[in-house]
Amino acid sequence: MALVGSSVTVSRALVDAPLFAVQAVRYAAAALLLLALARAARVPVLRPRGREWLWLAGIAATGLVLFNVAVVRGVAHAEPAVIAVAVASVPVLLGVIGPFLEGRRPSRRVLLAALVVVAGAVLVEGTGRTDAAGVAWAALALGCEAGFTLLAVPVLRRHGAWGVSVHAVWLGAAMLAGLTLLFERPADLGSLGAGQWAAAGYLAVMVTAVAFLLWYRTVAAVGSGRAGLLAGIAPLAAAGAGALTGGGVPGPAVWLGLAVVVAGLAAGLRPERGGPVPAAPRAAPDRPA
Repeated sequence: MALVGSSVTVSRALVDAPLFAVQAVRYAAAALLLLALARAARVPVLRPRGREWLWLAGIAATGLVLFNVAVVRGVAHAEPAVIAVAVASVPVLLGVIGPFLEGRRPSRRVLLAALVVVAGAVLVEGTGRTDAAGVAWAALALGCEAGFTLLAVPVLRRHGAWGVSVHAVWLGAAMLAGLTLLFERPADLGSLGAGQWAAAGYLAVMVTAVAFLLWYRTVAAVGSGRAGLLAGIAPLAAAGAGALTGGGVPGPAVWLGLAVVVAGLAAGLRPERGGPVPAAPRAAPDRPA
């Protein structure tokens, strides 16, 4: 989630770049990297079957294609913390819907903590620099971030973090390549500067290959409800990265909202007194082929 938050700031470098083409290259590179790492680790990547194709395509369409459109277009209208805080609002959706997909009831404590996280998120979004378009893009990013996790729950058991990551990424690359042919010119990639290619490389390696594996392993281990609380880290990372890269230091109300987000995370992630928190069905362990 820290990597996701930093990606909001990094995406500012791509505002003037051909959106679909750059993202297609990003995900194609990430897919090749993930496949190479899976082979090196001798982790089998299973072929999807039946309805699994629909779940994986949904992850690619929402969590990869639409999410990145929302982020890149959103940072043109709002400071990074405002867009990233939409990601921090995801716990309410995951805390309610996720446990049902995992075959259990939502945790009351996680739901209350999620409301605290969202209260901090609203404080940030209501006082940060943005306009109506920025709020709309932030709302789209929220829905897409929820879909990225919820749509993975039915396929994590069989495919694990490696399989879901690999298939979602190459499907997203294919979708974006199609959009590039329809709405852009691939030749426009030649106009990118070194800084824009560096931003695309960071997104491909750290925010895609590395972050996807970390995130889906977490969802499989602790469940989507508790994992969703970690989304509150994203606006902290976005605010810090924005300040370090000259994007401006957020005002006092924004920092207060971020503090409320941290308080909600601390409450929701604290272990239950009566024993371990029920986890989601675990993905199959990564075994050598």
